[in-house]
Amino acid sequence: MRSGIPHARTVLTGAVLVLFSTAFLWRCANIGNPQGGPKDTLPPNVMGATPAFNTTGVDTVGNTRIYITFDEFVQLKDQQKEFFTSPAMKKKPQLLIKGRGVQIDIQDTLRPNTTYVLNFGSSIRDNNEGNPLNGFRYVFSTGDYVDSMFMSGYTVDAYKKDSAGKTLIYFYEATDSIFTTGPYLRLFEEGRPDSLPAYDSTLFKVQPDFIARAENNGIFIAQNLKPVDYKVYAIEDTNGNFTYEPGVDQVGFLDGVYNPSDMPDFMAWYDTTRMYMTAEPQIYLRMFMDKQFKRQNLAEQKRPDQYKIELYFNAPYPQIDSLVLEGIDSSQIITEYVTRGRDTINLWLNVPGDQLPDTIKGRITYLKHDSINNLVQNTDKLALFWKYFETKEEEREREKEEKERQRAEEAGEEYTPPAKPNPFKYNLSAKGDVNPEENISISFDYPIVQMDSARISLVRLGENEDMYRVRYDISQDSVDMRKWIISAQWQPEQKYRIVIPDSVFLNIAGQRNDSIKSEFSILSPDKFGMLTVSVVGKTPESNYILQLLGSNDKVLQERKYARTGTHTFRYISPGDVKLRVVEDLNSNGEWDSGDVIAHRQPERVELYIPDNGNDLIAMKANWEIEIRVDMNDLFKPLDIMDIREQLRKQEIVRAQRLLEERIEKAKKKQQQNANQRNSQSTGAFNPTGGFNGGGF
Repeated sequence: MRSGIPHARTVLTGAVLVLFSTAFLWRCANIGNPQGGPKDTLPPNVMGATPAFNTTGVDTVGNTRIYITFDEFVQLKDQQKEFFTSPAMKKKPQLLIKGRGVQIDIQDTLRPNTTYVLNFGSSIRDNNEGNPLNGFRYVFSTGDYVDSMFMSGYTVDAYKKDSAGKTLIYFYEATDSIFTTGPYLRLFEEGRPDSLPAYDSTLFKVQPDFIARAENNGIFIAQNLKPVDYKVYAIEDTNGNFTYEPGVDQVGFLDGVYNPSDMPDFMAWYDTTRMYMTAEPQIYLRMFMDKQFKRQNLAEQKRPDQYKIELYFNAPYPQIDSLVLEGIDSSQIITEYVTRGRDTINLWLNVPGDQLPDTIKGRITYLKHDSINNLVQNTDKLALFWKYFETKEEEREREKEEKERQRAEEAGEEYTPPAKPNPFKYNLSAKGDVNPEENISISFDYPIVQMDSARISLVRLGENEDMYRVRYDISQDSVDMRKWIISAQWQPEQKYRIVIPDSVFLNIAGQRNDSIKSEFSILSPDKFGMLTVSVVGKTPESNYILQLLGSNDKVLQERKYARTGTHTFRYISPGDVKLRVVEDLNSNGEWDSGDVIAHRQPERVELYIPDNGNDLIAMKANWEIEIRVDMNDLFKPLDIMDIREQLRKQEIVRAQRLLEERIEKAKKKQQQNANQRNSQSTGAFNPTGGFNGGGF
């Protein structure tokens, strides 16, 4: 199907009626089912409308009434989030069920010479079974004709690579005043209307000229467009308020402008499985979560523990110029950044408890937003109170101990107080079966300030109670400062014992550990699969992030800073996995999202998909799979034809999986029925007399 050409408007209008009305005209006139007949699974059928579909010359003054009739009684469901108009109206039309139809009252003043679309989504359903009439639209125009251009597209989560369904697609005419003023004006004057400005506030300042919505599979078909250049954006609209909210809604945008009359042909069809229209995409939007602007300030200061201070900032990456705690030397303060954006900070005080006052006073100087959102230097006072309060249980134990002491003294006996548990807390991962790729770790409640690691003993247990000393390294985790990693040359299927004598570790609270002992075994690689990825980078210096995904796309293993060469994933449990690759353009070891204001796209993320279109890699025990990933091919410039072919292959795989699931479901159902028949047959006859255990 063609996107449309200006001089073929009438012909294309007919095409709209023939093709896109199939979503609601394919059903024959079936008023209802006889009692006891098969369950009704068909949506209601449209019988007509007043005014008729595609009526032109509609009055722009409000109080326009539309009535759409159906072949059966209908209901409205979720109309607040399903129903919307394009363009948007200041006063949303009122919808009312009346007889076998829906009455729409338009109360807003309409734009002149404008094509309007009332999108009902799946809000109209039959009254008895609730079967939705998906994708139903009513179109009219306040001008002499109905715009008839088409544009199809695909919205996808830029990081997860999943379809982003039910997104709203906003089309802005590039001839609007915002695009011909300021930075846009110069670009138009230079004959470069598709170039990008340095600052883009379109989503915040301008109402879109046309709105479309993607289906659950991320595919949308925008109908009734004009043959003009459009800037195209997409928003997730989590709150259903048709307003973009940074940090709440995902957003996507296209660089440059797009004219539907210049777009390539595309095929559209009715998806009988999903029950809505779908199509080959012409445009491709990658959705991402933009950063929400937050005014920087010190939101909260707490002292939940004698040795711990917590600072909470309202925005990430606070710039702290100075921090002073009265009576505490700065060298005795250990700083722990809890979050990636460093907006939550723990300050650990390496000071004896008897030297810490109940209230610690101080001051912090940092950059804070003023009333016009400029960052200026600001100093906040700190007053951090902590005092130990006895719990009810501790009070009862203390009173009990005092009574025991008093009783012993009265009897002339020596009193020995009961031993109290060591407050030193830790978590050692050396238990059961250990994956050698992960080594073993030990985490602490407080930072460790002293460690005698030479006293730690690690041995491999042989036969006949033989023990072999093992060399090891212990190092602080790069992310969690209170976590330490013990690594060694582990041997598969061997048992190990680690012994940590008492007082090896000393934390900032002055607490020392009791003796720690644990035995564990190293997993055998024969029970797992291994994946070797041969990377061919765009350049020898190009960095990538390789992520091995399991079920629900959970990251099982990750290789950062992967360059040209071989990278191996070991100890992969049998099952299906995927390989996701991040193009780490700034080599920071993280995926960087986009910025709609700066008009910066997110870093690209792609799934490794072989020629068969199946993104799943079947891993088996004791199997080694080798794949080659050419980043020049994986991250080549986006081409819509390649995306179409990729989607086509994915749909074939999806259909095959769906068929297999249905076959498996049918087999289980058949087996359940057979078991039920066997059970009934077995229980029907009682050899002691009668049937079902009873006599005549």
